Amino acid sequence: MTGRQKAGLGTGYYREAACSTDDLLPLINRETRADDVPHACEILRNVPVYDGDVLRHIMTRPDQRQAVMAEWARVMLDGAGVLVIKAAYADCSILDDATRSYMDIIADEKAANGTAADHFAKAGANDRIWNSAQKLCLRAPDVFARYFGNPLIDMVCEAWLGPCYQMTAQVNLVRPGGQAQQMHRDYHLGFQTAEMCTKFPAHVHHLSPVLTLQGAVAHCDMPLESGPTLLLPFSQLYREGYMAWRRQDFRDLFDARHVQLPLAKGDALFFNPALFHAAGSNSSQNIQRMANLLQVSSAYGRAMESLSRIAMCKAVYPVICAMRGRGAMTEAEQAAAIAACAEGYSFPTNLDTDPPVGGLAPETQNQLFHRALGDGLTADQFNSALDALCGRQMP
Repeated sequence: MTGRQKAGLGTGYYREAACSTDDLLPLINRETRADDVPHACEILRNVPVYDGDVLRHIMTRPDQRQAVMAEWARVMLDGAGVLVIKAAYADCSILDDATRSYMDIIADEKAANGTAADHFAKAGANDRIWNSAQKLCLRAPDVFARYFGNPLIDMVCEAWLGPCYQMTAQVNLVRPGGQAQQMHRDYHLGFQTAEMCTKFPAHVHHLSPVLTLQGAVAHCDMPLESGPTLLLPFSQLYREGYMAWRRQDFRDLFDARHVQLPLAKGDALFFNPALFHAAGSNSSQNIQRMANLLQVSSAYGRAMESLSRIAMCKAVYPVICAMRGRGAMTEAEQAAAIAACAEGYSFPTNLDTDPPVGGLAPETQNQLFHRALGDGLTADQFNSALDALCGRQMP
């Protein structure tokens, strides 16, 4: 039996216990060759690095621009899974203006709300601005326009996601002494528990990475001691990775084999969200490591019709309660009815007011619906809880 069969691909589902580092090792032992990335100016530890000044010239030629974009897509899909653009911002004064606005936002939010929680770090270990794109836009629209009006960032996003993508961003400021994250994968499946991941068929594990692009814009120089992102090139090729990244043997392999590249102010790093990665420890004495973490989504992650799911939930809740009470609905029928009306996904949401609960994702309408039934909430109590949930999700 092959490793992939053991991991569950033969059944159509992956299992955490069946994942093996023996299947990952041949993938990460590959090398990035110059022929693979002809437009790169250099290759550092298997990561192709591109010159922003050269790219700004290339992008004026549509045929050359498309050739570079196709190269980037190959890097993300079948290559190292990560790339760096040096001097993605030719004018770093734009970053300085954005940094000042972000620091003001951090100060305002601390004064209003105290210490905020984070996904992969203890509360207070760093400073995080959720939804930094909207907050910058509303506070300083002129800065936003110059900051996000970056054709190279647009070019990378389109290379992986196609046109009509959706931009979101979160600022992360890690102070000296800030500890490294645990190795992980990112949104979508990377934000689900291992138990939830087992419920998604294998082909969805393969689909998840092409729905999102991860990026980071360096707002300061980031030498290695400041803790720039730890990366495991080619690890996105391990399809079972959404099941495997929590296992200690995979984390040990990551610790032994990861690479780390210093970044300069104005550089940008982009990677496939399935790449095993983690923020590094800031062991510097005085570097406040600030990056704007870009999380860009495919236009195709949306439903065709707009439904008022809150209205549907309120209408059907008393009906399901009554049917349960007289034994007219099985558990399976109840779950199917709820799935058809309630929002089953935590995102998008406002992570300032709707933080994760017991994991990396906030409670969904679907989970609230089931919890309300189990707790015996009245229709009025359920409606109030549903209104409160929707209120927390609003920007």
